[in-house]
Amino acid sequence: MRYTLLAGSKDGLLLLARLLLMVLFVIFGWSKLTAFSDTATYMGSVGVPMPTVTAAIAVIMEFFVGIAIAVGFYTRPLAIVLALYTVAAAVIGHQFWNLVDPERIGAMINFYKNVSIAGGLVLLCVAGPGKYSLDRR
Repeated sequence: MRYTLLAGSKDGLLLLARLLLMVLFVIFGWSKLTAFSDTATYMGSVGVPMPTVTAAIAVIMEFFVGIAIAVGFYTRPLAIVLALYTVAAAVIGHQFWNLVDPERIGAMINFYKNVSIAGGLVLLCVAGPGKYSLDRR
């Protein structure tokens, strides 16, 4: 049996899904952009290589790619790139396996949130952005 309950709402729900997925990236990307030197300093303090370059990559991926996906511009390829970035951020930034409680629990939650968000981005790549997008697909 084919599930058709939401078939008429598919494009609107894809728009909502894009916006909900991107709100986190855009908000935190904006904060990284507006406090760029603080972001680079923080990244250096946690041992990220080339902290200024890494901070720039984070701003581009989170803010600019987030905006592009929210409006549906090159949604499919950017969703895959952002999914890979999100998994990399989880592995680099939330190494719960190196921590002890209570820090370990918070890092583990954030790690698996990133993994789940990456899954949503892969699903967005497969489903496409819908007609309410610049891609219109």
